[in-house]
Amino acid sequence: MEYIYLFIESLNGFGGYMWNEITFQATPWYQNYFWLLVVLSLLVWRLEVIFPWRKNQKVIRKDFWLDAFYMFFNCYLFKLLFFAGLAAITAQGFTELIGGNTEVISLFDARELPYWAQIAIFFLAMDFVQWLVHRTLHKFNFLWQFHKVHHSVEEMGFAAHLRYHWMENVFYTPAKYLIFLLIGGFEPSSVFVIYYINIAIGHLNHANLNLDYGSLKYLLNNPKMHIWHHAKELPKDRKNGANFGISLSVWDYVFRTNYIPSSGRDIELGFEDMEKFPDTFLGQNLYPLGKKD
Repeated sequence: MEYIYLFIESLNGFGGYMWNEITFQATPWYQNYFWLLVVLSLLVWRLEVIFPWRKNQKVIRKDFWLDAFYMFFNCYLFKLLFFAGLAAITAQGFTELIGGNTEVISLFDARELPYWAQIAIFFLAMDFVQWLVHRTLHKFNFLWQFHKVHHSVEEMGFAAHLRYHWMENVFYTPAKYLIFLLIGGFEPSSVFVIYYINIAIGHLNHANLNLDYGSLKYLLNNPKMHIWHHAKELPKDRKNGANFGISLSVWDYVFRTNYIPSSGRDIELGFEDMEKFPDTFLGQNLYPLGKKD
């Protein structure tokens, strides 16, 4: 009964939080994720219009509105309908499992570090864990069936960043939560800063922009690298994918999963048998649940 109450209260709490963001009542004002997402999306979209890499790609590209819906569904509606409650129950259950003292599994306390160091460590740890999860989604067929939703994008644009199956929240969130437990004492505002950075880099990675950041390409993920992650055809030694970086590209260079044979501007995107994959939101989200192999 306690967990049911926690589930309902968490959904109500997230609903109130979401409403405060939409109506500009979030405090402090600059921690308004909803309008940050809107403004950032419009800005990157504007850059795509002014400086398109693929000049023959339409401003309203294929599946533009589908991807826009995914963006708000995954960031808000799914959490409002279900995931905020599940996350609260999971966190509470784990806390009870370790006796309420999360410090027993912390590797170190970040509170004594300068603020910039907290952000740097948290960002690096979080990105590496997400890189591992992302690589796992490509390696195991069961997980790949869910991840196919993200790879069903046929024309790249900023909103493709957040086209993914809702189950990916279930895969990524425990891994990210583990970072909070292993590295304790972070300032809450550091989470806010890192979220902004991740969203911005993710939008740019998927944008129709001719960017590789020069020598920083070995550190930061970028459109000219990430487009090869979405390539329909890859060599046999890359059959499970390449360029798994989320915000940083450095992990791919370190673990030799990088692959950029050419500019990739006009390569075909997707995966084998794309024509059999659903083209609607409902169909794409039900697809993995009906797979037998």
